[in-house]
Amino acid sequence: AWVRRWWRGEAGVAGAAASVAALPLEALFRLGSGLRSAAYDRGVLSATGVVAPVLSVGNLTVGGTGKTPMVRWFVQALKERGRRPGIATRGYGRDEILLHRRWHPDVPVAADADRIAAAGAAVRASADVVVLDDGFQHRRLGRDLDVVLLDAETPFPGRRLPRGPYREGPSALGRADLVVVTRRSASKAEARRVAEAVAARYPALPVARVALVPGDWQDLDGRVVASGDHDGDPPAVVTAVARPRSVRSLAARVLQRPEQTLPLVAFPDHHDFGADDLEPIAARHRSWIVTEKDAVKLVEHADLLSDVRIRVLGLRLVWEHGLDGVDRALEVLCAGGVDPAPDSDAGAEAAP
Repeated sequence: AWVRRWWRGEAGVAGAAASVAALPLEALFRLGSGLRSAAYDRGVLSATGVVAPVLSVGNLTVGGTGKTPMVRWFVQALKERGRRPGIATRGYGRDEILLHRRWHPDVPVAADADRIAAAGAAVRASADVVVLDDGFQHRRLGRDLDVVLLDAETPFPGRRLPRGPYREGPSALGRADLVVVTRRSASKAEARRVAEAVAARYPALPVARVALVPGDWQDLDGRVVASGDHDGDPPAVVTAVARPRSVRSLAARVLQRPEQTLPLVAFPDHHDFGADDLEPIAARHRSWIVTEKDAVKLVEHADLLSDVRIRVLGLRLVWEHGLDGVDRALEVLCAGGVDPAPDSDAGAEAAP
């Protein structure tokens, strides 16, 4: 949590000192990532493809842009077009793998640090198109459609790691085929400003915008429940995601409660819950709100949590701009490849 406050410039004197101290590290990171990217751009390093088209969903920053629900959306969109998608992922944590398998029980999900191996496993499991989760920087695997997410809550452009959340700078968007600006707590105007900044740099690059909004309330098994109402004391938000404050903000909005009234119990992203984590929280809070990523790991502790009322706050995507461009890109992908000459005004932002 402190790191994200530091990146936002909210860590006071300690944050300012850390920013100065981290300057050499940021310079080294820029140099290393720049050399690697240049090696691919100049053909010193080459990508390896698989026998099926590959759609990569990635980002420029570390965590929190909505990649997992976006992968879900693309998988469903491909199924609706008659394709047999498979998911290839690094598998940083069990949560994403378990969640994809819950959402898509009929879709192969292959996890491997070697993305080429993961994509190959998905194809061998009958996939005729591979959706690569968090693949933008993993250039060893060739791809036919490169989708990059930018969240409107993070300033664009911004500092590189470790002084900021960016893995790569805005110039990396030159190799993207499609940019999607996502927002949770940011306004439509803020999302539009990010989209316009991208379009100003790359006028021919299609730019879409999507809102991540509350979905259905669920139980730990993923069944829809009638209400997320919590009687008595305010529920605690218990979560292990990249941006726990965003989860609390969303829950507060849905429950129509002041955000500060919801206790927040945050763990590192992808944290694997154990009994030692959960028992003290259950003793203090008898009512919880969690995300779908948390739920797939908590379900194995259902007996331990039998006296805790847990509600899972789902997310759904609402396209606010540019869905027609996304549809066109998918049609071209399914037809055999990305259009090498998109419309010259594809990146233009129109007022909603």
